[in-house]
Amino acid sequence: MIRQLERLAALAALIALLAGPAAAQQAADAVAPEAPSAVTERQAVKARSHMVAAANPLAAQAGLEVLRNGGNAADALVAVQTVLGLVEPQSSGLGGGAFLVWYDAASGTVTTFDGRETAPASATPDLFMGPDGKPLGFFEAVVGGRSVGVPGVPRLLETVQAKYGKRDWAGLLQPAVELAEKGFAVSARLHTLIAGDAGKLDSQPASRAYFYASDGAPLAEGTILRNPDYAATLKAMQAGGADAFYTGGVADSIVAAVKGHEANPGGLSAGDLAAYQVKERPAVCAPYRGLSVCGMGPPSSGALTIGQILGMVEPFDLAALGPDDPESWRIIGDATRLAFADRGRYMADSDFVSIPKGLLNAGYLQSRSALLRRPTALPDDAVAAGSPPWDKAELRIDGVSLDMPSTSHFTIVDDDGNVLSMTSSVENAFGSRQFVSGFLLNNQLTDFSFAPEQDGEAVANRVEPGKRPRSSMSPTIVLADGKPLYALGSPGGSSIIPYVATTLIALVDWKLDMQQAIALPHLHNRFGTYDLEAGTRAEGLAPELEALGYKTRIGDQNSGLHGIAFGPDGLTGGADPRREGVAVGD
Repeated sequence: MIRQLERLAALAALIALLAGPAAAQQAADAVAPEAPSAVTERQAVKARSHMVAAANPLAAQAGLEVLRNGGNAADALVAVQTVLGLVEPQSSGLGGGAFLVWYDAASGTVTTFDGRETAPASATPDLFMGPDGKPLGFFEAVVGGRSVGVPGVPRLLETVQAKYGKRDWAGLLQPAVELAEKGFAVSARLHTLIAGDAGKLDSQPASRAYFYASDGAPLAEGTILRNPDYAATLKAMQAGGADAFYTGGVADSIVAAVKGHEANPGGLSAGDLAAYQVKERPAVCAPYRGLSVCGMGPPSSGALTIGQILGMVEPFDLAALGPDDPESWRIIGDATRLAFADRGRYMADSDFVSIPKGLLNAGYLQSRSALLRRPTALPDDAVAAGSPPWDKAELRIDGVSLDMPSTSHFTIVDDDGNVLSMTSSVENAFGSRQFVSGFLLNNQLTDFSFAPEQDGEAVANRVEPGKRPRSSMSPTIVLADGKPLYALGSPGGSSIIPYVATTLIALVDWKLDMQQAIALPHLHNRFGTYDLEAGTRAEGLAPELEALGYKTRIGDQNSGLHGIAFGPDGLTGGADPRREGVAVGD
């Protein structure tokens, strides 16, 4: 363990090099996403048989040490996530939720695990409606206890590790325990995010005490930050497993923070925590150019929406057009708009609402793809949800909900050939801003539609007791002839879906390597306006896209793509240059 900590400490210096300058962008709807790092050129990382690609060097190295010492991907998962929850708490952690896609080398099968948060039993459809009958403002809903769902990460870690892992559970938590006690250097990125959340994070006493200096200033870059409460929580879990999180002292502290918030209390109870369950679900797989693109089904909208986008663009020769032709982006952009129209109307937690069986039906996607055979952008009035085949039709209307971009993704491959792709989140940066027992609580309930109905018709993604809010998280594993070819995912709110879809197109159609595909400038169009990544060659396409009929908007595109590709010579890993993550392997 001493050797491991020395390696972790040695990598701490990398954070300052990889983190970008202070730059918190205010989104159009006044919601601040995570600040991006400068986009810098990186080279793909090569490895023979095992690799970790994760959003922080300390977390990636902790996972690599587990693999080096005989653990597998399910074991490394525990180390990576618990270190991430310590060193980038704004993105993910014990107080959040996650989706995990697993390729099992022994059986050659893909399965998924749903560790998404659930709404408390006391939740009502009007949870986010104000006394005036109108939806609350976003941060009115977020900050406090109202937005907190039952966390899923601790139970997910235990469930997957118990099913597939090789190592002792308690030992896998030890790297994060020791790092929490010893302390880690605050990165430039974390400092920037703390500073950018002034007025919210520092309005909550426990968060202010941890993330700000005694004079109220945000913790400076390089400050050694210790978290004994986090170490104590992990030690309890070492002794008692995930039950030590969902019952007892830790659970009591969560309930007290949620219900005791003076201005914005929530209804989460001890019973809600004790009853939480992870659900293993079948993977949703969609074909694309002879490959099988597998990911997370509802309550995630990721695999269905990505599958629709790829199904609609497949009839077009994107390889010949290439990434610099605006025609490529007209096709991809309008396919994304059509897929998002279906997403907004039909997709939600399938344990609570019926979802059309035919969202990935080949004939249906061909009919949607035919809409793209035109020389200019689809007019707004032509972009609407389609009529896919149903088992049992239900009337649906479009909901209004926000996916905020505070999330983390990591990918792991072990010596046995197992592959893990996991996206983990507390939702908005710093979640609900409630800091308890050394970690932040999520605000994932704001991923539900704030307005539960319209003209008497119910929204699919409305709040209901025990329901899991719709998500855009899209952990993905791509198979070729039943064997892994790519594994990847990203943070980024609802932009996750086009980030992952276009990265797949870059890999498959444009033959880029994993690092090149991840670093490709971002262009995407979810709702009518084409978002172009500032400071990249994407900006140069603005006049041509506008000539095709699009409105354009130039700004930062805060992805955090991390992926691994499989080839005859081993593994190739990529990490998003917009953040501080790395790919490491042997």
